[in-house]
Amino acid sequence: MSSLRAFVIAAVFSPLFHLVEAQTITVDNVTISANESTVAPAVAIVDTRNSNSTAELFEGETLQLTDAVLANLTDLKLTNVTLFSFQNESDLAETRSRFGKCKTYPGDFFWPTKPIWKLFDILLGDALTKTVPYASPCYHSFKDYDAAKCGFIANNWINGSIYHTEDPTSVNAVLFEGSTCMPPALLPSEKECSTGGYPAYSVAVRNVAQIQLAVNFARNLNLRLVIKNTGHDFSAKSVGMGALSIWTHGLKETRFFKNYREGSYQGPAFKLGSGVQAFEAYEAARKNDVTIVGGEGSTVGVMGGFLLGGGHSPLSSLYGMGADQVLSMEVVIADGRFVTASAKSHPDLFWALCGGGGSTYGVVTSVVVKAYPKIKVTTMIYNFATGPDLTVDQFWAALRAFFDGFVTYTDAGNYEYFRISKVGEGQFATDMGPWFAPGMSKAELEKLVGPLLAQFEALGVHVDPLYTEYDDFYDAWLASFPIEPFASNAIRQASRLFPKSNWQDSAKLNATFDAIKSVVEDGGYFLGFNIAPAPKGYPDNAVNPAWRNTVLHAILASMWNATDSEANIKAASDRLTFDWMKRWRDVTPGAGSYMSEADYIEPDFTQAFFGSKYQRLYRLKQQYDPFSVFYAHTAVGSEDWHMSEMILGNLPSQNSKLCRK
Repeated sequence: MSSLRAFVIAAVFSPLFHLVEAQTITVDNVTISANESTVAPAVAIVDTRNSNSTAELFEGETLQLTDAVLANLTDLKLTNVTLFSFQNESDLAETRSRFGKCKTYPGDFFWPTKPIWKLFDILLGDALTKTVPYASPCYHSFKDYDAAKCGFIANNWINGSIYHTEDPTSVNAVLFEGSTCMPPALLPSEKECSTGGYPAYSVAVRNVAQIQLAVNFARNLNLRLVIKNTGHDFSAKSVGMGALSIWTHGLKETRFFKNYREGSYQGPAFKLGSGVQAFEAYEAARKNDVTIVGGEGSTVGVMGGFLLGGGHSPLSSLYGMGADQVLSMEVVIADGRFVTASAKSHPDLFWALCGGGGSTYGVVTSVVVKAYPKIKVTTMIYNFATGPDLTVDQFWAALRAFFDGFVTYTDAGNYEYFRISKVGEGQFATDMGPWFAPGMSKAELEKLVGPLLAQFEALGVHVDPLYTEYDDFYDAWLASFPIEPFASNAIRQASRLFPKSNWQDSAKLNATFDAIKSVVEDGGYFLGFNIAPAPKGYPDNAVNPAWRNTVLHAILASMWNATDSEANIKAASDRLTFDWMKRWRDVTPGAGSYMSEADYIEPDFTQAFFGSKYQRLYRLKQQYDPFSVFYAHTAVGSEDWHMSEMILGNLPSQNSKLCRK
């Protein structure tokens, strides 16, 4: 029997011992209760000169869990201090046999008792929260029913992502969580609220020590560990039944460098906490008269999963992906240690973190990213739809004319964000919202799109384009991209990166357009991004190679009514993956998909999300996380695991156990 297991059995889990409900320390040979008044948070201020970081550590990054702190607690004979120790060289096979195939869950032998959770919180410095779902005020289940609060939550559930991001566990992908606590107005059949697939506990981290404690605690007890920043990901990577969640949303520090040096780079840069959201990053850039690359969604955590998954931007056709901007990261890895990842420090880890996916290799606390000079932007919006003056044939002919120019537009650094939908039987609508032209004046954009608008007129399609010229990116972004919808359980989405080569062959382009047209005709909702994030000299990193070859990132959604029968919902869900998306995959063999806006059950996800980078990423996963501390659905290494239950027969339920295959 291992020393850890023997210690835990003796001190915590066996009813034969008095320590079942007591945590103690020994001071001057006197054993006393371990509580907030006798035990300080497990943290020390470290000397920043010992860091490999080029950018000075933030204050919270200087507050770390150290071997000296743990040694002191050991000397004090703190009960169960071993649970918070750094990773040792224990045999991997022995560890797996100790815990079995599944993660540790409530009711399991190694699940922490209340005194253990309390001790954990004391060492954290009062940062642990037991989950109460965001919509709990709509029910009596958690004894916090409040009709007024429920009304506010219901009214802002879909259109108020800002409120979800301020909650420690609320996420976008509620369907895969199990829809266990939604406002009754949105899910009339719901009679009670439960934690379901949400984490059991979360740590609102403010410093590195808290992250280290959480990682060590989860690893040493085989708890499922998840990381939440804002919860935007389409694939429920931030939830899991019975999990411990690390909530990075509070890591908001920002620091600007007018002339930063890192490797071959010299120029303006920002160091940003991993909790910084798009609107905060853009405000900081504007304040310092520069521009940075981030997403269009204002509440997205652009230094978290967005960047780790690659991160596309309205500026990507000029400057590349979000991950391409990274100069260094600070990160807590699976053994609990805090390291700098850069081209010179842990370069293989740095390579993997830049595009290889979030919740996989560690918990990032801050990122240093390049900044660019202030840039003007011109936008254009227009729309048209079938009707008395516009036939279906004219509608599709105009869209085809637009599609034909995708290479030209991205070569000019442009980014178009547009939608196509079926609004009735034989009726269709599209809107450009917006055509985003960084670095261009109104006159320059008018010249670029003039031939397209002339084609529209020749086809009998009249539009009234509205141009707006802005002095800087921030104003253009703020006016163009509203708060994004969030947290519907009546939708499934998927995406595809259509390669530029399909535009260089007329037969392939015909097949591509027909595949897109056919799914819209069948009722699919299309959201497109004309984008080409492959600027000259882009770095070697883990970004999906399909991004370097694309001119169209397209999202497709299948929707249903929340009150539909399960059979109808399953049919709509299956249609997305096995019919509509198959048409897209058939015309793009060997291409890929954007992992953060992807089909939850993407076939062959290792190829679709990572392409030729996968084997290296998998090897690095085994190197940096041999105990599989970090797991996320469809992340690197996730194919070695499975959820014990399914939703609609084929959607892995996060409201079930995670077990090794």
